[in-house]
Amino acid sequence: MKVAIPREVHPGERRVAATPSTVRKLKKLGYEVFIEAGAGAGASFSDERYAHDGAEIITDVRQLWDQADLVLKVLPPQFNPALGVHEADLLREGKTLISFIWPAKNKELLERMAARKVTALAMDQVPRISRAQKIDALSTMANIAGYRAVIEAASFYGRFFTGQMTAAGRVAPARVFVIGAGVAGLAAIGAARGLGAVVRAFDTRSVVKDQVKSMGAEFVEVDMKEEGEGHGGYAKEMSESYHKAEVAMLTNQCREVDIIITTALIPNRPAPVLITEDMVKLLKKGSVIVDLAAEGGGNCELTEPGEVVERHGVTIVGFVDMPSRLAPTASMLYGGNLAALLADLGGAESFHVDLNDEVVRGALVLHNGTLMWPPPRKEPAAASTVASAAAVAAPSAESLAALAARKKRWAQAWTAVGGVLAAVAFIMLGLSAPPSFLGHLTVFILAIVIGWQVVWNVTPALHTPLMSVTNAISGIIVIGGLLQMRGPLTSPAVILGAVAILVAMINVVGGFTVTQRMLRMFQR
Repeated sequence: MKVAIPREVHPGERRVAATPSTVRKLKKLGYEVFIEAGAGAGASFSDERYAHDGAEIITDVRQLWDQADLVLKVLPPQFNPALGVHEADLLREGKTLISFIWPAKNKELLERMAARKVTALAMDQVPRISRAQKIDALSTMANIAGYRAVIEAASFYGRFFTGQMTAAGRVAPARVFVIGAGVAGLAAIGAARGLGAVVRAFDTRSVVKDQVKSMGAEFVEVDMKEEGEGHGGYAKEMSESYHKAEVAMLTNQCREVDIIITTALIPNRPAPVLITEDMVKLLKKGSVIVDLAAEGGGNCELTEPGEVVERHGVTIVGFVDMPSRLAPTASMLYGGNLAALLADLGGAESFHVDLNDEVVRGALVLHNGTLMWPPPRKEPAAASTVASAAAVAAPSAESLAALAARKKRWAQAWTAVGGVLAAVAFIMLGLSAPPSFLGHLTVFILAIVIGWQVVWNVTPALHTPLMSVTNAISGIIVIGGLLQMRGPLTSPAVILGAVAILVAMINVVGGFTVTQRMLRMFQR
């Protein structure tokens, strides 16, 4: 199969659907790769690097599209001003396109591609499930956007992020407030913490609270209980009473923070307005708002999509191309998403669209011109039926208690039988074995019992449970080695005792060292 990667024609777009490293992945999957000349220039990838890694450079754009069995793009097909034709019309009938498509707001594009009997897979429609993480381009781009938002905020904020104590005076750390703790929000928290800022975060979904805290940020909560978890891992729209409590909380935060990064966006809907003009007036002069929801209208009432404006002394950044501002990294990761999807589609030799594959079916928008979007949703009734059946089949508390009592009686009976057999064995040994053997046997058995109790009852206060057990065993080995350190230095017992002490002490010291490193990972 021939894979074509054209240059993006959208003004200002610098990403490309394949990098030299992902070209190598596509070649391993059996594809022939053709790239438009200059397609990677905006992401700092030269044609020579592509050619070196096995791609063929095509200068004739119409030829590139015409010979392609599969076209990989970043943005949806659009009008190409250089050719005077829409990119969808360049697709050959029956061929395949993979890119961001946003089918909910591109109905005309879908109709144009359907007329060409095209098969189209939308990277923005990949279901957000564990199995599809390697293909989840939305999360990939959100991660980059969150990081870049902090960099943009730092460029407009006229102070340090980190606090400093210098001879010239003390500099307080910047206070950053992140609204929305999804992929972009968590990336922003990590970047802001890395720069030394004091970070707070808010999200309507309580499940992200521990994630926010684990990254060293403070989780701000609304004084009202309502769960905000929605379908597909996104937040849902909240009730009117919740919004009133949320406004009060956001107003208080605006009085205290220096930088606000907003990421609240529900797919296929306008971005909710969270920061009003009155709240902007409460921010200190020189503060910065970075609105990652600008493409959907913005979370700030004063955001102008694609622009940077200053209102009431506050800089409001409304860029809609954050991932494109980190084009090399964004292209590399997006190309990895595409390569993973093509591997799931069978590679070049067995390329096929499996309608029974949940990931492929979710991303499939058009199949040979037939509209396949939106995909059928799974009925939750099946899960509830299984749950109710399990509840019916589950034993009662009384039967469980009776079963546990019966198991306990059997265990006691077998323990008694074992004790009797052991006593008989010891009596037989006492009648036939020499006294010296009995003495050694007694010491051996006591050592097993006492050693077992010593090792397994060690409290893992300074170690992980595994480290505590191994260090306890090593401690016993050290004691045994010390007991053998009697007699001449050339004695085999003394030499073996010294070796045992050395090896065991290495394990003990190593256990403490590794444990301290692990503990420092959780220290702020």
